[in-house]
Parts: sequence; C-alpha cells; structure tokens
Amino acid sequence: MKILVDIMHPAHVHFFRNAIKLWQKEHEVLVTSRDKEMTLTLLENYGIENTCISRQGKGFAGLFKELLSRDAELFRLARKFKPDILTGIAGVSVAHVGFATGTPSVVFYDTETATLSNAITYPAASAICTPDCYMGQLGRKQVRYAGYHELAYLHPDRFTPDKSILKDLGLGEERFFLLRFVSWEASHDIPQKGLSLEDKIKLIGILNGYGKVFISSEAELPAELKPYRLSVEPHRMHDLMAFSSIVIGEGATVASEAAMLGVPAFYITKPGRGLGYTNELEQKYGLIRNYSVEQTEAAFSEVKELVCRGELDSEWKKKREVMLEDKIDVTEFIEKFVLTYPVDPEKARDLSGNSEAVR
Repeated sequence: MKILVDIMHPAHVHFFRNAIKLWQKEHEVLVTSRDKEMTLTLLENYGIENTCISRQGKGFAGLFKELLSRDAELFRLARKFKPDILTGIAGVSVAHVGFATGTPSVVFYDTETATLSNAITYPAASAICTPDCYMGQLGRKQVRYAGYHELAYLHPDRFTPDKSILKDLGLGEERFFLLRFVSWEASHDIPQKGLSLEDKIKLIGILNGYGKVFISSEAELPAELKPYRLSVEPHRMHDLMAFSSIVIGEGATVASEAAMLGVPAFYITKPGRGLGYTNELEQKYGLIRNYSVEQTEAAFSEVKELVCRGELDSEWKKKREVMLEDKIDVTEFIEKFVLTYPVDPEKARDLSGNSEAVR
C-alpha cells in the first residue's frame, strides 16, 4: 500500500511519527513537509525522510499564495507517487489533491475555530476523524474517536519521559514553570492577539518567587523576556514538560500536552476561542484551566493559588489516570483506520473506542 502523509506543523510530526514508523514496516510512505518553526528539525530528529514543498506564508495574502503553490506541488507529487490514500492534520491540500486525483483522503482535526480552512477542506475530504468531544456535527464523513491528538505521542504506551533533561539544563529538584507564547500567524489566528507584554512580565513576576521560569515562543522575544528563553532541542520538549510544575500559555496544543502528562495547565486565549478538547479536559477531568485574555487577573490569581499550594503532582496524576481510562491509544487508531479505509461503521466503532463513531 502507498500512503502519502502531509506534515504542516511541528505538532503534526508528533501526531504521525509513530504511525509512520509502523506503516513503513510493510508499506511505502511518502512524507511531504512545510518549513514552519521546527517542523523540519523534528522530522530530522526522528529520522523521517520528507520532501519540503512550501514555507509558511505571512498574513492572509501570503498564506493564500502558499496554499495555491502547495496544492500544485502536492498534486504533482501525488501524480508521480500514485498513493492509495492521503492523510494529514487539517488536510487542506490533502483533501484538494485527493478530490482532484480521485484518491481517498483521511483528514484528522480537532480545531473547530479554524472556520475558513475547515470550510475549504471538509467538503473535499473522504473522511474527517475528530475527537469525540469535537463541537460540531460534520455529517456522514465524520468519525469520532475517544482520544485527543496529543495521545498519539504522549499516551503512556508511546512515551516515557527522560529525566536526564533536568541534569542537562542544570536543574535539580527545584520547581520550574514552562510558559508558551504563540506567533498568532496561523490562518485561524489572524488577526488575534494574546497576552500583552505587560501581562507576560506580571506572570513571570508571580512565578519567579517559587521556581525557575522558562519561555518557549514561536515569535522573537522582546528584550525583557529574552533571559527566560528556553534552549532545548525540540524533540526533548515533552521530556522537560513532564517534570514541570505548571504549564501556562496561549497555545491549546501545549496545554493539552501538559494535561496528557498530568501537569497542571492554563490555556489563555481570545474570548470565544474555546475548543472541544480543552473544554472537556477542564470540565470533565479538571486537567486544564481555560481563561480568555480578558480574564488575566482571575487566571493569574489561580496560578498563584496553585503555586502556593506546592506539590500538585499526585493530584494531577490521579486526574490523568481517570482521563486515560476513558481514552484510546490514538496511534493505533491512526495506523489501522488509514490502512483499512474505507471501513464499515461497525469496524470504525471498534477502532475508535466510541460507540457512536460514525455520524
């Protein structure tokens, strides 16, 4: 079988990397990539050969231009490779090229707020796989599974944190906090903005008295924040995250990753940008705290409350165990669903861990 996997973002590398390795044992896999942040570095770190076909555009005009060139190049490669199936997260180009070539396309996605890209993707996709907490009915193409994207690589069957990262960063038993700031340049972020510089400085001031602060940022940091910039190889970020005391940031993915590891997480974003999975992780499992940027005072107050409580590890690990009992190994679902597509509804339910998988 020939499988084409399109990688557009660093998180997509993590989502597919285990499935790619499994597919490669018996099948031919072509990985296409995008020059965005550390995507190419991660692919190299994990030994995944790939063909880079675009670089992230800037603003709406740049992103639209990139989409057109990416569709054209993926179409060219697909005509040459002749895949039996195409797959990707968000899957804009995957769906377009699949439709144009008559090849099945399986799109995985969890972001309801990406309304524009979803509108130009979902109609052309063959199947749309979403977490069962996804807020939206997508019709007969939708397959709901009992999991989150981040469980494709942070499920305990797939990931064990390497504690040597602490020694490598000169850390002992002291507490440390991880802050994550995004660039707000993705198509579903424009023209959104997150925490102000004043807010970020205030947050660091709260945390500084209780432990070391590290900042991971998509965008260049201003001079005031540069002393806190995290310097670690991208593929070791989850090792560090697993031992952090609290993770706070503007990115839903990082907040969810922390939750998968049993680390308290704060997701601070624009009003009305709550997601099905971050809402469920807060309301059902208590693993995430969701706030809007207009609620920073309340958010920072709760941050201080949790920091002052000291040891939270055992409490959050118990919450994580409850969540894991309800969820599946998402890599296994990805691997088998793609290989067996089109799959009958009964088989889809078995794979997804969701009795109502196909809507």
